[in-house]
Amino acid sequence: MILVTGGTGLVGAHLLLHLIENGEKVRAIYRSVTSMEKTKSLFSMYKKESLFEQIEWIPADITEVPSLEIAFQNIDTVYHCAALISFDPKDEDILRKTNIEGTANIVNFCIAYEIKKLCFVSSIATLGDLLPHEKFITEETEWNPEKPHNDYAISKYGAEMEIWRGQQEGLNVIIVNPGVILGPGFREQGSGQLFTKVKNGLKFYTLGSTGFVAVTDVVRMAHQLMQSEINNERFTLIAENSVFRDILNTMADALGVKKPEIHAKPFFMEMLWRLDWFVSNISQQKRKLTQTTAKASYANSIYSNQKIKDTLKTDFINVHQYIKEISNL
Repeated sequence: MILVTGGTGLVGAHLLLHLIENGEKVRAIYRSVTSMEKTKSLFSMYKKESLFEQIEWIPADITEVPSLEIAFQNIDTVYHCAALISFDPKDEDILRKTNIEGTANIVNFCIAYEIKKLCFVSSIATLGDLLPHEKFITEETEWNPEKPHNDYAISKYGAEMEIWRGQQEGLNVIIVNPGVILGPGFREQGSGQLFTKVKNGLKFYTLGSTGFVAVTDVVRMAHQLMQSEINNERFTLIAENSVFRDILNTMADALGVKKPEIHAKPFFMEMLWRLDWFVSNISQQKRKLTQTTAKASYANSIYSNQKIKDTLKTDFINVHQYIKEISNL
């Protein structure tokens, strides 16, 4: 049987659907009935309601050892998708507890229960920083601790260190590093918020770039890697590197709304994150824009997907076409 953590999030929910469609027996953990209903809604969106009933759900939290131990009974392989996503510096402690300590718990139970293989869904945020002579960020690009990284990236990097610790202790592991993951549902979190903001009339765009990928590609490739003889490797999962403006324009066209038309230049973004800091401190609300996310919005980060394409002899879904297909789901 397969254990999936984070089954109530975008990647985990799609992974559960993919695994069941491929005849796998799955168990998923959840923290609240409300969160589990999000996954049920996704299955309904795909008209796969009957498949949802095949999931064995167990209440557990990756940061709570007693409940997590119950979830590991009779498990062969594990997909660790659970993570906290936040770019608010105030969430540093909970990011570290969830993403690093929670992953350490998963690794420890995988070792204790002699799990055959563990797949960790990480992020391109943990990949290294380009040197002047380099064109692409790859799996081999070294992380530079001297460069500024947001707390989310640091926590995911720390989580990867726990995965590699498990590998050194005899655990077979696979790490996948997806780019910005696009998919239907979950419009209140992650990249889903982009769809919501564009639909509500987002006016600003930036000319930075990063890697994007469809959630269906992420879960398909993760499953293929877990079924293969490949162990102790990491793979960057991005379909293409795109400029933020182009992605936002595709979303606007697909949703039938006006495209963002004001270029938020670097100077404007620098002013904006400072204003957000001031407002956040006065109102005691969560940060909407930090210094690192502001810089990321106009940085040009180019990632290579050659390793996964060569390994699986496969290609990716065109993200712009995928946006058109899912925009109204």
